[in-house]
Amino acid sequence: MKVLLVNGSSRKKGCTNTALCEVERALLEEGIQTEQFFIGNEALPDCIACHKCKESGNCIFHDKVNAFVEMAKSADGFVFGSPVYFAHPSGRLLTFMDRAFYSGGNAFAFKPAAAVLSARRAGTTASFDVINKYFTICSMPVVSSTYWNHVYGQQPQEVQTDKEGLMTMYNIGKNMAWMLKCIDFGKRNGLNHPENQKVLTNFIR
Repeated sequence: MKVLLVNGSSRKKGCTNTALCEVERALLEEGIQTEQFFIGNEALPDCIACHKCKESGNCIFHDKVNAFVEMAKSADGFVFGSPVYFAHPSGRLLTFMDRAFYSGGNAFAFKPAAAVLSARRAGTTASFDVINKYFTICSMPVVSSTYWNHVYGQQPQEVQTDKEGLMTMYNIGKNMAWMLKCIDFGKRNGLNHPENQKVLTNFIR
């Protein structure tokens, strides 16, 4: 079993990475393979609603999004991490997730996921809510912890002093490992995920 940990910060070794590493530590203790995926700090084009991905299965922009979706197909779980900007996740992470989930939603369905946030002071719960919506739209079990999934600090060394925040990260890893093992046990005993219906409507009558 393998979990992809996505760093949605512009800083590869910043506060978000510190939080993700603590989740990763718990996963590794439970025998779960991990891989960190840094989105990077180069410009990312937003989704342009061309719908070409519905024809080819890939986004028309050839960057890290398509590479990540390919990796996601063989992954069993995900952790998406972001710093908080103006009580919101980073714009680059949301652009990345918009395109990845729209072009490759089937790669994420029924796989556990968690959102992880880092902030100097506030805005974490609003950001937490935004990221979780991607999971619930794609039938992904949301992994909880023992408090809100965030750490505090303006620099990585400050995050290291947030003992409750780090405990929360560690417990995310433990809870995700448990959920992954339960899902694997079910699959090995003939219990597969449901086949969901899909009906699209709008509010124009």
